[in-house]
Amino acid sequence: ELGGILKNKARLVAHGYLQYEGINFEESFAHVARLEAIRIFLVYATHKNMVVYQMDVKTAFLNGNLREEVYVSQPDGFVDPDNPNHVYKLKKALYRLKQAPRAWYGMLSSFLISQDFSKGSVDLPGHLAARLGCVETKIATWDDLAFKLITLGWNVKHENFAKLLIQ
Repeated sequence: ELGGILKNKARLVAHGYLQYEGINFEESFAHVARLEAIRIFLVYATHKNMVVYQMDVKTAFLNGNLREEVYVSQPDGFVDPDNPNHVYKLKKALYRLKQAPRAWYGMLSSFLISQDFSKGSVDLPGHLAARLGCVETKIATWDDLAFKLITLGWNVKHENFAKLLIQ
């Protein structure tokens, strides 16, 4: 109607699964940060002359606790010859499982809240904490990638953060 683009919209979504309310909506949904929140985050970090660390948590999908029972078939090459029709019950989230991003976010969120963080009011995945006179921000952007904002004087805490998270 106006002859131009008013606004480009984009959202980061794990594996691009389609979600329809009422049809497996809970199983495939993972909290992700809106692009606007990431932009605000980076502008704020630049304005305050802070350092932004990027952290890739390699074990993100191997530690999440599942809320429901999930069974998988035996992988090719590892089929038990005595019981070829048996399936495995998963105890923890598995990489590429549709429930894995939600399980990872639940574990991450519980950890951050236990470290005196609180959920963001603008964007659900954002967590904030005021400590030692500085503000630390953690935004879960997709499955296992996280942005970490921290002041220069708190580098030692940053190194310990990753160790605490994986424990």
